[in-house]
Amino acid sequence: MKHWLTIIVIIYCVGLQAQTVKDLQQEQKKLQQQIQQTDKMLGETKQNEKATANKLNLLNKDIKDRKRLISNINSEITMLNRDINSLNTRRTELQDELGQLQQDYAQLVRATHYADMQASPLMFLFSADNFQQLIRRIRYMQQFQQYRKNQVAKIQQVQTDIDIQNNLLTERRQTRTQALNTQKREHDNLTRTERKQQQMLSELKKKEKDLTAQLKKQQKRAEEINRKIDEMIRKQASTTTLTKEQQLIAGGFEKNKGLLPWPIEKGFISGTFGTHAHPIYPDITINNKGIYLQTQSGSSARAVYEGEVSACLVLGSTFAVIVQHGNYRTVYSNLDKLYVKQGDKVQPKQALGRILTDSNDDNKTELFFQIYQDRTLLNPTPWLAK
Repeated sequence: MKHWLTIIVIIYCVGLQAQTVKDLQQEQKKLQQQIQQTDKMLGETKQNEKATANKLNLLNKDIKDRKRLISNINSEITMLNRDINSLNTRRTELQDELGQLQQDYAQLVRATHYADMQASPLMFLFSADNFQQLIRRIRYMQQFQQYRKNQVAKIQQVQTDIDIQNNLLTERRQTRTQALNTQKREHDNLTRTERKQQQMLSELKKKEKDLTAQLKKQQKRAEEINRKIDEMIRKQASTTTLTKEQQLIAGGFEKNKGLLPWPIEKGFISGTFGTHAHPIYPDITINNKGIYLQTQSGSSARAVYEGEVSACLVLGSTFAVIVQHGNYRTVYSNLDKLYVKQGDKVQPKQALGRILTDSNDDNKTELFFQIYQDRTLLNPTPWLAK
């Protein structure tokens, strides 16, 4: 009984590991898609060797994803090795069991052959001293034949189990070989990308004076845009009385914290909320009043929840859309084309406008996204789905 419990535990653990390996492979697929998206965005930058903050930012994202991918592959290889060891152990046990069954059956056949040589089955039955002994001998023969059949069936089942283990071992070893090949390829890709990153970082630091002046100019413009948006939000919040429908929408918005769809279909967070040092020039402090999401050219900003467009703002050469969700408002800035107007009802993931691809900033396509609760500015990241 203890022997069979051990085997069941081994099979169960192998099954769990196989499922985990599958999960890791699915995550690898997603990471590879993210890397392809980043590579596509790098391809959309101006086709020259000139170092830019945008190129460096994309390279940093590429390196981060490749490191996660390699870590994921390493975990897969570790689990596959454990899986292979468990399967080898199970196969050895089955082979030992098969050997014992075959030995027992050979002894049984020899004993049966010897008995057959001594007397025929009919003679064995008819030599009974009385009727009761005859019945017992008939039952004995029936049980003996059934026992032989059971032994044959056991041998066949164990042979089938060994074949299954061999097939599983072959499959796991092939998967491990593929994972090792992918691991090597990604290590090579990472090394090349890190070399390019260091070269670009060195070039950008040489141009620190010019780029710092440009950055300050961009920050000044961002502060002006934030001031206009904040004024509009405060004005709307002070004059809005929520209807029952708007209260329900606000409640739904609040309950969906951490589950809201991203305001872009593909891309990544290129600028986080709050105050932090600049990634290239640590002496410069950045204070983001929302988050920046970088995406591919031609992409649209999408509503993260149902609501009503409460304002469409003109901010110099770009636009911003404010969507009201009860006492919550979401803001989508840096658009060059609008698909909605004030008063429109919108649904989750509905396109609101096209995000600007800035030819003056290395063809970067970046959305600025904010969330307000009444007049209070919130960090949008915890509200979005992982």
